[in-house]
Parts: sequence; structure tokens; C-alpha cells
Amino acid sequence: MSLNYISANEAVKNIQSGHRVFLHGSAATPVHIIHALQDRYQELKNVELVSITNFGDIDFNEEKYRESFFINSLFVSANTRKIANSNYGDYVPIFLSQIPQLFKSNILPIDVAIIHVSPPDAHGYCSLGTSVDIAKAAVEMAKYIIAQVNPKMPRTHGDSFIHTNYINSLVWHETDLPEINYENGATEATQLIGRNIAELIDDGATLQLGIGTIPDQVLKNLTNHKNLGLHTEMLSDGVIPLIKNGTINNSQKKINRGKSVTSFMAGTRRLYDFANDNPEIEMLDISYVNDTSIIRKNNNMIAINSAIEIDLTGQICADSIGTYQYSGIGGQMDFMRGASLSLGGKPIIALPSVTNSGISRITPFLKEGAGVVTTRGHVHWIITEYGKVNLFGMNLKQRAKALISIAHPNHKENLEKAFYERFK
Repeated sequence: MSLNYISANEAVKNIQSGHRVFLHGSAATPVHIIHALQDRYQELKNVELVSITNFGDIDFNEEKYRESFFINSLFVSANTRKIANSNYGDYVPIFLSQIPQLFKSNILPIDVAIIHVSPPDAHGYCSLGTSVDIAKAAVEMAKYIIAQVNPKMPRTHGDSFIHTNYINSLVWHETDLPEINYENGATEATQLIGRNIAELIDDGATLQLGIGTIPDQVLKNLTNHKNLGLHTEMLSDGVIPLIKNGTINNSQKKINRGKSVTSFMAGTRRLYDFANDNPEIEMLDISYVNDTSIIRKNNNMIAINSAIEIDLTGQICADSIGTYQYSGIGGQMDFMRGASLSLGGKPIIALPSVTNSGISRITPFLKEGAGVVTTRGHVHWIITEYGKVNLFGMNLKQRAKALISIAHPNHKENLEKAFYERFK
């Protein structure tokens, strides 16, 4: 098949002032083309960039970009955090499952989508590789598509395929994908939390895990489990040994049986190679993967998510530090609600009892301006290195006492004083 590849500089000439441009995210962030777009900053004004998490060496916070680009983040990441909290960027609070709706209902119509794909196969189909999530809807709705074609992007199965006939500009650029490795980042606290969570997981359960040291520690404690399934918005390296040894075989799932379902992946090259052309892994649209009505269909659904802080009534802040936007709502509520409605399901919030600087994450009140991601009506299991409690069905006083019981010993006295002041 003869294809016409052009340079990134030529491809981005189709982006005009006032356009809304979608950027493929996570390990699929098309850094090469984004750099070419940045090079046009003197020619462009008010180009709105929408995306979820971005990886790689990109920075729009330089003063020279401020009149040219506006970062409208759907999930704030490390390299967009500063600009998203400035006058030259912002954040859209939204469940991850509903972001495709923004594109399809023309609330956020997409003029140009910049994506990162695998080379086309013999039939002309490229793969969205490591990140189908919201990218599937973006390419379906974009008026113009620019694709960075990279032989190091894995060819993944599921909803990931896009034919070259639908791609307006193809840019060949071979580069390593960003890698994230939490294998050696465990602390004594995260190891204890991992064991506490694993004790709640029964054989035959279906798992949703995020990325980080806690999910990694959970997976390391599941080697003696049987017939586990995966239905998770994201995939990391920790699942590989469990899939290879048959611990995760998806045999007990009610839907997508036999398949490990995910929407994006972030890890090391080992993960990307494992996923390459692997029919056992299904990369599906986020509006399906994170749909509460889909999640609840699998029995014994275990949803494991994290938090920045939790107050004594069970309100979960997971996306901001006070008014400072740190990340996003993401899929936490999608899975917390879905797992709670699953037969035998367990929605779990896991967090170390204190921050790196020793501040209690269990607090009398959330910081002023903090966002509530999971409400106290949705919260169930809370787990720290000091134990686990299930707040479901507890009244406010009972919740506070339960949370104090798993707080760090250095902070229990202050929390008990706060309990007395509030409840007398």
C-alpha cells in the first residue's frame, strides 16, 4: 500500500487560529507533532487544546505560548498542571465515561485531532495503540485528523482501529513511548495497604486498578488467587505475571468473558510489547468501559481508587489540593458506583494515612475549595496501612470513629478532639 507521509511541520499547517485541537493522551501523546505545533506559536492565536493526561516533554507554560494556545484540560497531568491553574488554561470537571459525549453532542466540537498510531496493516488499518479511551470519539468527530505513525506503538485489539482513508495527514516518526515504572517505589505503608486490599478480594472477582505503587502492591498479593478478571479503565505492568500464570483468566466474568478489558495503558516497554497484537487484551471506548451499567454486570467487582484526603464524614477529595487543580475526576466515580451496584462488589478508596511530609490525609474537614470526587453517599471501603473500614450504612458519628481507628497514631488525638467539637 502506497502512502504519502509528510513532515510534522507540513501537517500542522492545517491548524488555524481559533481551532479546537484534540491531543491523544498518556503513552500515546504525539510529542513530535505537538512540538511542530508549538513552533507555529507566532502565527497562531487562541488555539484551544483539549486532552486528558499527557506524557512526554511538552510544556505550554512558557510566556511566548500564552496568546497562541489555551489548555482546556479534561484531566490535569504533571506537564499541564501549572498552566491549567493559570489564566491561560483551565479544567473541565467531568466523569471520564462522559467525555465522548462532549465531542459527540458538539459541546466541545473538534476541529483537528492529533493522534499517535501504529503503522497500517495489510488492509490499511492503524491502531490507536496504548490509548483508545476518549481518542476513539475524538477521531470519529474531528473534521481533520493528523496521525503520528510510529513502529514502536503496539497494535492493540478492540475499538482501536482507524483506516488510513480517514486520516488526512500521516507523519512517520519512530520514537520510544514514555514509560512509567512503580515496581521499586513501594514503602512499608503501601505494602501494608496492598495486603489489606488483597484480603478483600475473593477468587473469581473482577478488578479495576489504577496506576501507582498501591495497585502494584495489590497485584503482588494476588498470586494465590484463582479465576480473576479485569475490567479496568487502565492497565499497567503489574497484571502481566498474573495473566501469564492464569491467575487472571477472565473465566468468571458475565460480560467480555475471556478478555481483559481496558481503555488505555501506561507502563514500561514490557507492557507495550505484551499488549502488541494480543487478542486477550481488549482496548475499548471509555464510554463503554466506564459505563456504570456495564461495570455492575460483572459480579464481585472490585474497584480500587485513591484519594488526596478524606474528611470524617467520608467525603473524598481526589483531584485538588484546596483550590489548586492537581488531577481530575477521571473514572473514580464511574467505578465506585459501578462496583457498589455489582453483586458482591466492593468499592475501595486506598490511601496512606499521612502525606510525605507527615500531614494526616484523614481530616476533620476538607481544605477550603477542595473538590469532592466521591460523595459520602457513594463511599464504602476505606483502607490505610492501619486497617480497613466499611462506611456503608454508618451514620456520621460511626463513620468518624471508624476513620479515626485507621488514622496515623500521631494524629488520632487531634482527630478525636475534632470529633468531640463537632458531635459533642
